[in-house]
Amino acid sequence: MIVDDDESVRDVISVLLREEGYHCAVASGADMALELAQQEDTPLVISDMKMPGKDGLWLLEAFREQHPDTAVIMLTGYGDTEAAVDCLRRGAVDYLLKPPKLTDLIRSIERALAKRRIELARKRYQKKLERKVRDRTTELRNALKDVSTTYQNTLLALVTALDAREHETSDHSQRVVEYTTAIAHIMAIKGPELEEIGRGALLHDIGKIGVPDAVLLKPGKLTPEEWVEMRKHPDIGFSMIAPIPFLSIPSQIVLSHQERFDGRGYPRGLAREEIHIGARIFSVADTLDAMTSDRPYRKGTTFANAIEEIHRCSGTQFDPQVVKAFLDIGEAGLVKIKEDMVARKKAAAAAKLANGGNGSGGAAPAGGGTPSSGTPVGGSGVAAAAPDVTH
Repeated sequence: MIVDDDESVRDVISVLLREEGYHCAVASGADMALELAQQEDTPLVISDMKMPGKDGLWLLEAFREQHPDTAVIMLTGYGDTEAAVDCLRRGAVDYLLKPPKLTDLIRSIERALAKRRIELARKRYQKKLERKVRDRTTELRNALKDVSTTYQNTLLALVTALDAREHETSDHSQRVVEYTTAIAHIMAIKGPELEEIGRGALLHDIGKIGVPDAVLLKPGKLTPEEWVEMRKHPDIGFSMIAPIPFLSIPSQIVLSHQERFDGRGYPRGLAREEIHIGARIFSVADTLDAMTSDRPYRKGTTFANAIEEIHRCSGTQFDPQVVKAFLDIGEAGLVKIKEDMVARKKAAAAAKLANGGNGSGGAAPAGGGTPSSGTPVGGSGVAAAAPDVTH
């Protein structure tokens, strides 16, 4: 496109270029040039610098904004070096004096069009590369999701085996994680941190693999020597999973899940914020499930009694902020968590039966599932039975 307010200049340049095989459109001013560019593809514009109204520099910037793929060559009747530099700085591909020699004009046009072709090819390549990156990112995200699901199912299978060793059921493991994540939600914990806490709750008793059956499965009270063996399980569990990168944070929960807020727990006697927040949340959830679940040697208490006892031990055994979040869920909310799990189990069992017995017996919650060690609450009444649960 030739843009010049002088008709004779437009005619001469357009005739010469047509003879060289170029298709040319002409415009008498900046506004007309933009209108023509809207109607058809314009790979190159040759524009005069000095025009009445909107000059060549205005048109150059307008094309850079509205038609960035269009190359622009500026023409001027003045040999002003500063103006030439200004044109090139604003995006012009060349700057020629009027009247330009035909050979100089052709060379400038060829350079401009070659540069444009290279730039368009670069942009196409960049878009193609970005599309490939998006596709590969999606594939990688799906692959990581598959790996995460595999990890989670592996961990759940391991914990289910531990449950079976203690004659527990996997329902217990999943309830503890559900209670733990419900409390964490109230405390505005979300995303990766919530997932880490769920895994920590899932694996908190993994160290019981190293506890002898004679101690772990003993139906009666443990002797002092047997308690020494039992209390090794947090350290054993930590040493088992800490070297695994994606379990580094859950390993801290495993190590600290028997600590107490007042510093009277084990194995390290940590207190208050020294204890990982996930372990502080878990201890409340674990105690709730231990107190409200039936055991061979006792029947579980009511949710109301368990809530009252946990509230009583706020500030001693339990973190007051965690207890506050726990109380905010309310008895009805906690009961609903348990009832929902029962309903999901029944639905999974029905689906398995409908499929002829194939598939899994139930899906793990997002955070996983874990057996509980039933942190002793202390005091009288139902809570007094808690030490027997902590085997």
